[in-house]
Amino acid sequence: YCYLDPYVGGAVAVAEAARNLACVGARPIGLTDCLNFGSPENPGVMWQFGQVIQGMRDACLALQVPVVSGNVSFYNETDGTPIYPTPTIGMVGILERVERAMTPWFKSAGDLVALLGRTREELGGSEYLKCVHGLTRGMPPWIDLRLERAVQLCCIEAIEQELLCSAHDVSDGGLAVTLAECCISGPEKPLGARIESHEAIRADAALFSESQSRIVVSLKETNLGSLQEIAAQHKVPLQVIGTVGGTRLVVQP
Repeated sequence: YCYLDPYVGGAVAVAEAARNLACVGARPIGLTDCLNFGSPENPGVMWQFGQVIQGMRDACLALQVPVVSGNVSFYNETDGTPIYPTPTIGMVGILERVERAMTPWFKSAGDLVALLGRTREELGGSEYLKCVHGLTRGMPPWIDLRLERAVQLCCIEAIEQELLCSAHDVSDGGLAVTLAECCISGPEKPLGARIESHEAIRADAALFSESQSRIVVSLKETNLGSLQEIAAQHKVPLQVIGTVGGTRLVVQP
């Protein structure tokens, strides 16, 4: 992302770190960073550096997360070819009640699977584009920082009210990879799901778009109404996309 659009890449790096905390139920309180770039004597590299910092700054302000420490590593290059601009973010948060810590894997057959946020046709800079088509190009997914904060707060409040059974952020690989991880990452045997996408977009984008500000959650059907109320309060898109059950992940885009 930072190679294709350093401003967006910097903002996304901060937002995803905070989103990971939100999926546990924690509220972020601070971050540290390690900013890795090529030679600052190269005007293009120095421009990337400034844009990444601006993106990080705007995300930190929007998500109310202070930067408490960090370092910069320049001259990361070989024969004059710089590495991709790489901001590494470490973020910590506070979980008021550790017994409510949320995990990403599906828990029980019959649970609903829902998506917080909206999927768009954003395949630029994606794992799909790189792994399947061998391309590193296009515009990375844009991030609406107000929506990002709203999605995170919605997830945190739902966890605090004990409405969810699992929560997992959508990031590298898109929705298909996130769902697969929800099926296989638990401590016991894998648990499948049947998913139906309701997005009016191309099938490959529905599966592999890396649109930001999305979280996959599972919950009991009896808690759906309460989750819908929280989502409405924060103006967060919410749709039920399937159910947990079986031994296979079946996705019908």
